[in-house]
Amino acid sequence: MLQTIILALVQSATEFLPVSSSGHLILVPRLLHWADQGLVMDIALHVGTLFSVLIYFRRDVRAAVCGIIDVLKRNFRTSQALFVLKLAVSCLPVFIVGALCHGYISEHFRSPKIIATTAIVFGILLYLADKKGKSEKTVETLSFKNAFLIGAAQTLALIPGVSRSGITMTAARLLNVGREEAARFSMLLSIPTIGAAGGLGMLEILTGTGGSEQAGVMVALGMFIAFVGGLAAIGFLMKWLKTSSFAVFAIYRILLGVFLFYLF
Repeated sequence: MLQTIILALVQSATEFLPVSSSGHLILVPRLLHWADQGLVMDIALHVGTLFSVLIYFRRDVRAAVCGIIDVLKRNFRTSQALFVLKLAVSCLPVFIVGALCHGYISEHFRSPKIIATTAIVFGILLYLADKKGKSEKTVETLSFKNAFLIGAAQTLALIPGVSRSGITMTAARLLNVGREEAARFSMLLSIPTIGAAGGLGMLEILTGTGGSEQAGVMVALGMFIAFVGGLAAIGFLMKWLKTSSFAVFAIYRILLGVFLFYLF
C-alpha cells in the first residue's frame, strides 16, 4: 500500500508539471528498490489525474462537448467546433505513432540513462523556448497548422523522461503561445491522449489480465490519490505561470538528469 500511495503522490505532482510523470514513475521504484509497478499501474495513475483535468477545466470540457455536437451536425464554423477540431488535429499524430510503436518503446526505452538524457535535453529546450517565445496567441487563436505541430511534438513524449506536458508546452512557446495558454492547451490535450491509453489499461484490469483483486484495489486507491493531488498540482501551475516562467522546471530537469547519470 505504501508503494501505491507514494507513486500516486509522485504522479499527481508530476503529471501536469513539465518534468515527466512517466519518467518519475519508472525511477522511484528503482531508487527505493521496489519492483517496477508495470504499465498498468502507470496508466491507472494517469487516469486518476485525467479526472482532475476534467474537473478543473470543466468549462472547456463543456465547450468541447458542444463542439462535438456541432461537428456531428456538420456545423464547423462555431468556436466550439473549431476548438474540438484543433484538439483532434493535435491528437492524431500521437495516436498513430503510439499505436505503431507502443510495444517497442515500452520494452526498450525505460532505462534510467534514457530518462537522464531526455530530462536534460528537453529541459534545456524548454528553457530556450520559454525565453524566446512571445505571448501573442491563445488556444482560440491557434491555427490548425500550429495545433498539428504541437501534436507532432507530443509524439516524443512516448519516450519516458521527455514529458508530455513539457514537450507540448515547449512547442506552444516556440509558436508564441502565452505561458498560461500553453499550459491550458497541454492539459486539454491530455484528455483524449491519456484517456485512450487509460482505456486500454482499464480494459486489461477488468478482463483480469492486469493482476489480482488486491492489485485492483491498489489501483483504485492510487487513482483516487492521483486525482486529488492532480487538482492541487494544476491549481499551483496555473497560478505560478501568471507571474513566473518555466525556468525553475527546466533547472529541475537538468539537475535530475545529472543526478541520474551519477547514480546509474
